[in-house]
Formats: sequence, structure tokens, C-alpha cells
Amino acid sequence: MSLFERYMDGKPAPVKKEERKPFKVVRNIETIKLEGRLHTYLLEELKKQQFTSREEEDNKIKELGKDFLEKEGERLTFEDKNELLERVQHELQGYGPITPLLEDPTVSEVMVNGPYQIYYEQNGKIQKSDSAFHDDAHVSRVIERIVSPLGRRIDESSPMVDARLPDGSRVNAIIPPLSLKGPTLTIRKFSETPFQIHDLISFGTLSPEMADFIEMCVKSRLNIFISGGTGSGKTSSLNVLSSFIPNDERIVTIEDAAELKLSQEHVISLESRPSNIEGKGEITIRELVRNALRMRPDRIVVGEVRGAEALDMLQAMNTGHDGSLSTGHANSPRDMLSRLETMVLMAGFDLPLRAIREQIANAIDIIVQQSRLKDGSRKMIKITEILGMEGDTIVMQDLFVFKETGRKESGELAGHFVSTGVRPKISEQLELNGFTIPQSWFDGVWSYE
Repeated sequence: MSLFERYMDGKPAPVKKEERKPFKVVRNIETIKLEGRLHTYLLEELKKQQFTSREEEDNKIKELGKDFLEKEGERLTFEDKNELLERVQHELQGYGPITPLLEDPTVSEVMVNGPYQIYYEQNGKIQKSDSAFHDDAHVSRVIERIVSPLGRRIDESSPMVDARLPDGSRVNAIIPPLSLKGPTLTIRKFSETPFQIHDLISFGTLSPEMADFIEMCVKSRLNIFISGGTGSGKTSSLNVLSSFIPNDERIVTIEDAAELKLSQEHVISLESRPSNIEGKGEITIRELVRNALRMRPDRIVVGEVRGAEALDMLQAMNTGHDGSLSTGHANSPRDMLSRLETMVLMAGFDLPLRAIREQIANAIDIIVQQSRLKDGSRKMIKITEILGMEGDTIVMQDLFVFKETGRKESGELAGHFVSTGVRPKISEQLELNGFTIPQSWFDGVWSYE
């Protein structure tokens, strides 16, 4: 049964979203001092204990904390005591005041602009939180707690860092003197359970026909690039596309910070490494791509191409490593090609522009353009096929596009996915791999509201 049939047979039930109310900022000096004493007391008491589970530790913290507040927090209400204890618990076991946001499944991004401003993205919209850190040092401690277990460091000599949380969420931190507003932290969250293609269909990211087409392309070992702006959902879509790779193939993934969660058995994940305190030991994405070619991969999946590694990636695609997948920052498929040209030149070789374009045209088969629209929704607004060279220009054609038609009463954008009516040049290759493209896909307009 195709994805289209499965979708029409019964749409996936929407995920129930749980909203959590963030903590309010506490400005009372006495309460802040009490919170500090409680934190110190629990820290000392927990050192004396040995726990076999997180639940056991949670219960002990609540037990000790309640006893402490009964004696020390006589002026506080019952609700204030619970909130104070929960804040300290998040400080001990989590990441301070941003812990509730990180635990909220409806929050996709958390942004800390210094100690007193915390923003978060929820359902595609950015909102300001009522929570706050105490001061710069408080934010710095949380950043240190995130990066230290990963062997990363952040200090005045190395004031920027990219890292990830245990659940795979991407973290970027930058501190003074580069950040004038104080330590700044940005966390891009990822679902513990990776999205599947039916999730993207139910979100309205693409149509079932587009999903079937992409699945055919991946299984037929076509080289696919996902293009889009920051926060447009490129990594989530790359994860979904990677899920179509057959389980009997050897896959090598290459990323700056490992985010991809592939379900196949035969997967090798490689991660780049920054230089150490002496400025040595850096391992770049380009070096990892070169090394991956010696690892007998059936597929190479690069989390994001942003520099000289583009040349090695294109050469790999042109020398038998078909079915490779990657993403890149660009606002349109044509812009993605221009950026690839620039990135190839960054490799330091004085290559003629026509030779670079021929490499790109021969290497890439499909570009999927992803975008975050004004209402916060993420959609694959174009699926574009690369046809080859015509003179000095790379020729491409759109196969599927998203047509925006206005706004609904709810404020959401209205629109539909439509085929351009052009039958893909790669149809023959898909058919050789046992797939058939229904002519009906290119006859009409589909709308899934």
C-alpha cells in the first residue's frame, strides 16, 4: 500500500500537546538567599547518598527539601515552597530555569539572551518566558554543565561552542567578550522519537504523492539535497528521508554535532572535532568525508554542507557513491546551486566555473526546498529536478510546488501542493528500479488542509 493510500485510509491522529506554565521570576532577595541555602544543603546531603535510579533520587530531594523548607521557609505559602523546591531540583538535576521548557514537548527551541531574557519557540511562534537566571555566572554554570561531559570547553580563549544534549538537541553557546549581553545559549530541540513520513504529511509539510515520490528517489539511489533557511526543518526532513534507505546497506553519517537518528542497523556515525586549547587536533567535516570514502559506504549522509567539503561530497556522488543525502542553507534551489559553487571554490583549487557546474549537474539529481512560512509552519515548497547543463547554465525544473492562496480565519496560511505537470526525466531510472509513477500525479492539484 502506498503512502497516499495509507494516508487516505486513515489520517494519523494528531499528537496531543501538553502545555506547561513556566516559572515566574523571583526577585525577592530573601527568597533568593533561601533558594541558595536549600541548594547548598541538598547538594551536601546528596553527596552522602547512593541512588540506583533517577526516581529514587527525585524522591530523596523532595523529602529533604520539604523538611528543610518546613523549618526555614515559614513565611512562604505552600505553592511558593513547591515552586522553590522544584526550581532547586531543576538546578541539581537539569539545566536551571530552562528545564521546564526543555521538558515541554511543544517547545522546539530555547533561546537565552543573557541572564534575564529567555525566549522559546512554540508551535512555530517565538514567545518570551517569565523565567530568568540569577546572573551571568548562573548561565555560565549551566553552559559548563552541558559542554563538560562532551569534552568541549568554553572560556575567554574559546568563547564559542557547539554541543548537544543527551537527547540529541543541538546547543550553541557564546560568552563575553564576544557576546555583549552576557552568556547566550541557543538550544534546538529534537523529538526523542524521530518523525516518520506520516508525521510530516499530517503536519502539512508535504503531500502524500510528494512523499511517495521522495521515497522512490531514495530507494532508487538518487542523490538528494535538502535546501532551506535556518529553522526550516532540514535536519528533521533529512532524518525522514534517511529512513527510506534499505536496512541491508552500510550508511556513514557525518555531522558537526550528531543529530541524526537512523533506524537501520548498519550505521556508522562520525562527528567533527574542534581544536584543543593549544589550537591543535581539529578534525573537519571535509576530512571526515574523505575518510568515509575509505569505509566502504553504500550511502553517505552529511548533516550539512557549508564549506570546502562540498567538493569532496560532489566527487563522491560522481564516483559511484549514489544515493547520498545532505542539506545546505539557501532560499531557493537556484541559490543552493550558487552556494555550492562558492563552497567548492573554498577548497582552494582554481577550477573553471563551468567545470564546477558540470560536477554539480552530474552529481545532484533532486533538490528539496524547505521553508518556514509566516505562520510558523514548515513546508517542502519545491521539489526540483536537475536536468544537466545547457551552455554554461545548470538547467532544472520544478516537479512539485506549494501554492499559497491566503490566510484562514485561524491565522494559518492557506494553500495547496500542486504538480507542475512535468513528467520527471528520472522516471526511466525509477521504473528500472521497479517503481511506477502514476500519470494522475501530474494531472491535477491536491490540497490537504
